[in-house]
Amino acid sequence: MNESKNGWNLAYTAPRDSCDNYAQCGPNGICRISKIPVCKCLKGFTPRSQQDWDLQDWSGGSIRTRPLNCQNRDGFVKVGANFPDMLQFQLNTSMSLNECQTQCSKSCSCTAYATPLISDGVSGCLMWFGDLIDIREPPGADSNINIDIHLPVSELESINDLDKKKKRPTKLIFILTTVGVLISGLILGGTLLKIRLTRQGEVQNTEDLELPLFDLATLSAATVNFSSENMIGEGGFGPVYLGNLSDGQGIAVKRLSKTSRQGLEEFKNEVNLIAKLQHRNLVRLLGCCTQGEERMLIYEFMQNKSLDNFIFDQDRRTILSWPKRFDIIMGIARGLLYLHHDSRLKIIHRDLKTSNILLDENLNPKISDFGLARIVGGDQGTARTKRVIGTYGYMAPEYAFDGKFCVKSDVFSMGVVLLEIVSGKKNRGFSHMNHSHNLLEHAWLLWKEDKALELMDECLKDSFVECQVKRCIHVGLLCVQKYTEDRPVMSSVLFMLGSEEGANLPDPKEPGFFMGGSSSNEETSKADPNTNTVTVTDLEAR
Repeated sequence: MNESKNGWNLAYTAPRDSCDNYAQCGPNGICRISKIPVCKCLKGFTPRSQQDWDLQDWSGGSIRTRPLNCQNRDGFVKVGANFPDMLQFQLNTSMSLNECQTQCSKSCSCTAYATPLISDGVSGCLMWFGDLIDIREPPGADSNINIDIHLPVSELESINDLDKKKKRPTKLIFILTTVGVLISGLILGGTLLKIRLTRQGEVQNTEDLELPLFDLATLSAATVNFSSENMIGEGGFGPVYLGNLSDGQGIAVKRLSKTSRQGLEEFKNEVNLIAKLQHRNLVRLLGCCTQGEERMLIYEFMQNKSLDNFIFDQDRRTILSWPKRFDIIMGIARGLLYLHHDSRLKIIHRDLKTSNILLDENLNPKISDFGLARIVGGDQGTARTKRVIGTYGYMAPEYAFDGKFCVKSDVFSMGVVLLEIVSGKKNRGFSHMNHSHNLLEHAWLLWKEDKALELMDECLKDSFVECQVKRCIHVGLLCVQKYTEDRPVMSSVLFMLGSEEGANLPDPKEPGFFMGGSSSNEETSKADPNTNTVTVTDLEAR
């Protein structure tokens, strides 16, 4: 691995594996990091292209071996796996396990079902429709996470016959077969590798890919010498410029400001964290520049800039109808769920806000700015810091006051973002003619008075779906509850957002009123207007 002149390594070093890559095995494939090959079709499915599959190109995924009957003559096979991405799903909290299975078996478009635990003692019927994306086999054989795949009876009989045959071999046959498979696997693996390298024309070590380095001259030419006309934004890290490479590709160049409170540590952190994150709702990092004193990050360009440029703008907010806002909410939730759950190690963003949600040409959301993000071990509930950095109005109380952070801190920020999207109002700086409460307090008062719809942005009156708006406000208030143990995890947030009308959701408790009674009371800080830094003293790291 090459090291830069500044003495630190730009290679992605966080402990990850190929199954962390989004949709590694394509539609209806399952990723098994401890197996060879790593990808396998789900039971009842076969590779869409056997030729690509033989070359270990799994992106095309798998298709059904036999079509569903859908006339009560279908069945299900249980697969130990994490829940697929919530692209097309339906949640009903009032259905029993048997009712869930019956409902799914009646629909040819229902691909699988599961019974997730929504909250203490409350489960439900979760059904997926269409292709199953981003499935991973959980580590260990004792996992209690299962999904039931919808298959025709003829396919189930084939699977059962195959399972019976697998149990017949004697110990000697089993040993000989195992040795033979290993030898054949080594020979076949070497042959396939040679074919693949010949096809690609070069050797690629995908596990040790380094982040591409851009030279200063290329970026200077792309941004017209970092002209003010090309500056499209500015945050705690520094200014962001629009650039165009020689091949016509649009890029966004984030340049570390010499006066920024974020520095080398945040720069390295963002490089290491986001370099290999692959999800449709996370912004893609293309490379970086460390030439001389420069510290720059190069991203894919998002044509519509950030979410706050729409929902808080008097004219552009009308572009985001309620269906589009709901799609954006669901996209943000999926991206955050990927960070918290679908990566092998939990990633806590720590600065989720509307200005860090970028929108592509189709107004699809992508979470950005990972300079403050942190990796915590899967068994680590809460971490602590003496240096609290984030944005007032989005910080969870435990983080702002005590420097404690966990996935539930991001959930709090998600709740603020959700309520801002629904209302079109900022939490920090919110004003009302009848009181001086912030947006969270205002939403809470309306909820208690059964006037939740009054929170909705008035420009949505011709496009809103009442049950969806109320559910989003309900879930938003659950996310911003004062105590971490009361807030749901992101998987539950996504389930609740997609649940049917009338679903039995828990009642929210009082939100965290950490900003004080008056929204006009600005906190004292020397940080830039977008990102605030607070030093918490006399704290011990955990």
